[in-house]
Amino acid sequence: MNKNDDKVFTKSIKKQFEFDEEVAAVFDDMLERSVPFYKESQKITKFFALKALREKGVLYDLGCSTASLLIEIQREMEVDAKLVGLDNSTAMLARAQRKIEAFGAKVDVKEADILEYAYREADVFISNYTLQFIRPLVREELVKKIVVSLREEGVFIFSEKVISHHSKLNKDLIECYYAFKKEQGYSEYEIMQKREALENVLVPYSEEENIKMAKNAGFSHCEIVFRWANFATFIAIK
Repeated sequence: MNKNDDKVFTKSIKKQFEFDEEVAAVFDDMLERSVPFYKESQKITKFFALKALREKGVLYDLGCSTASLLIEIQREMEVDAKLVGLDNSTAMLARAQRKIEAFGAKVDVKEADILEYAYREADVFISNYTLQFIRPLVREELVKKIVVSLREEGVFIFSEKVISHHSKLNKDLIECYYAFKKEQGYSEYEIMQKREALENVLVPYSEEENIKMAKNAGFSHCEIVFRWANFATFIAIK
């Protein structure tokens, strides 16, 4: 993809952020330019997912977007397992389906509400920057549902934007992130526009709050396996 494909926030935004066709069309480019070390966090996610996936097992990717990670996992999978991607964006899933067919990947994607979906027993759940878009009370209920659906020693690998409850450090983390975005070619205006569009849509937890949520839901262990400033990848083990 061309470095400048993502032009979503170069014009005035009249609505809150949503995963519509305009975003879906540039989403892979947007991720790489908006999330620091996105490919590295995905490699770690893939590594732990493959370690936990058993013969005839099941893996769910919640908010799978264009299915890039699922296709990568399927490419390196050494067991016969079922990979299922769930998303509520029709535009994202249409692009995901085209990619799956182009790569000849054995991946199922479904339009679904991840809060209501009837999960089978699974080895792995993945969630990449999805929980932060779910209201906190409902978010904790979803994590409980994930625990119930996982086999013993199954894993939940989730990446989230995180905040600090130290006000100056939190301000500095945001400044560090904006400097990263400028290095990726985003203008001050685009950064401001996206921040306003995400206001009250994206509600991040701190590192400690994410770990506490996982443990309260029933996971025996949860810790960070990758972090850059205010972006973190966690693994929770049942």
